Amino acid sequence: MAAAAPFLVVSGLAKRFGGVRALRGVDLDVRAGEVHGLVGANGAGKSTLIRILAGVFAPDGGTITLDGRPVTIATPHQATDLGLGFIHQDLNLVTQLTGIENIMLGVPKPSRLGLIDWKTIRADAAATVARVGIDFSLDAKVATLSTAQRWLVSICRALMRKARLIVMDEPTASLSAHEAGNLFRIVRQLRREGIAILYVSHRLDEILDLCDRVTAFRDGARVMHSERAALTRASLVDAIVGGSLSQASSPPMAVSAQGEPVLTVTALARLPMVRGVDFVLRRGEVLGFAGLVGAGRSEVMRLIYGADRPHRGSMALGGSPFSPRTPRDAVKAGIGLVPEERRSEGLVLNRSVAFNMALPSNRRFTLSPLPLLSGSRRDRWARSTAARVLVKTPSVGTPVQRLSGGNQQKVVIGRWIDRDLKILILDEPSRGVDIGARGEIHRLIRSLAAEGLAVIVVSSEAEELPGLCDRVLVMAEGRIVECLEGAAINRDAIVAASYKHAPQDRASA
Repeated sequence: MAAAAPFLVVSGLAKRFGGVRALRGVDLDVRAGEVHGLVGANGAGKSTLIRILAGVFAPDGGTITLDGRPVTIATPHQATDLGLGFIHQDLNLVTQLTGIENIMLGVPKPSRLGLIDWKTIRADAAATVARVGIDFSLDAKVATLSTAQRWLVSICRALMRKARLIVMDEPTASLSAHEAGNLFRIVRQLRREGIAILYVSHRLDEILDLCDRVTAFRDGARVMHSERAALTRASLVDAIVGGSLSQASSPPMAVSAQGEPVLTVTALARLPMVRGVDFVLRRGEVLGFAGLVGAGRSEVMRLIYGADRPHRGSMALGGSPFSPRTPRDAVKAGIGLVPEERRSEGLVLNRSVAFNMALPSNRRFTLSPLPLLSGSRRDRWARSTAARVLVKTPSVGTPVQRLSGGNQQKVVIGRWIDRDLKILILDEPSRGVDIGARGEIHRLIRSLAAEGLAVIVVSSEAEELPGLCDRVLVMAEGRIVECLEGAAINRDAIVAASYKHAPQDRASA
């Protein structure tokens, strides 16, 4: 491996977003026929580097060299032409198209009499399909495929585009052990075929088992680069966290000093992502949920909100058994949710601010006894609520798609204001939100808690939870593994706890 010339060389790459230095002159090289691991906590700069290589962001400084030739990657299409393939965590597949249609997106297609010749396309793709080990129908819509099957479609698409380097971002976050084992087999096969793999993962045992070399980022800088043989799990964690785990230990599970219990969760499980969760949420408390990608945090929230049903375990709301069959049941019981994907799951983008705010409350604005909506009554309420949550909009009649990310988030929060709410769940409330709006959202969360509302905040950003939460529960492999409280809540403690309990021994599956 040491004798192979690098296919990709990144030198001194820098990127700034406003006052935030996302990359501080990082170096990286990836050789043909190697699996190169890239590790680091959330916000370390990994995603920024990937987006620069993909032609989504332009760097502020530094150079990118492919096969010894300096290149400028201005667009995603140009990245593809240069032999770079990207399989992002959300996969970026068109779910209403079939597997074969997704594989051939962006690839020139043979035609006959002005029509796409799918018979020839299938024949041309057959070798690649067999190479990846696809044993399901590619005529099925992607929406019907499992996550593991979608990964195989994505790998096949990269290979059909003649990718010489494939970036895989958190490939096993939502896979079972068996599915992960199949992916590892394909990764090793691609390595033998001379394809370079940049493997980005929080699962350190996968990194140690699969990768030939590993690079670690921290706070936008490269802090470690090493051959696999010189690394241990402890040394990887030390590079990521910036100190030993023993320096960031947490106290045992403690009882919060907040009000009376609102929600009690006991042995809650929905396999494979939630494997037995116990906690108590109290009135007036802001309870944080932290952990690495795939730890099961959002899946727990879906169980509380009735979007999924548990396989076992129980919940009690205000001392009474609680088992919502649908989100409607949860809303009736006094639970609100601000979802992780607000644009696709929380908003109707082409409708107004007032429409979106009133979605769970439209019955309040009907003209009794007629089932007719009073637009003026709804708009008055929306104006008052928008002012309370500081939504910046020309009017409540403005389509919500015209607002900034922060103001869209405040619209989703605002819909739960002025209701008989007991619990508000916010999943990644600061994602895609500028620093000013983030501060406003945090102040709103604390004010709601001060009024007696119980609040759950799920965040992948370890910097977000200190100063906001009364307690932070750290999850790993579908379980709560640490409780941080009071002064013990800090970024280093959250990151260290997340990695200390990260899953082990999956890569040998």
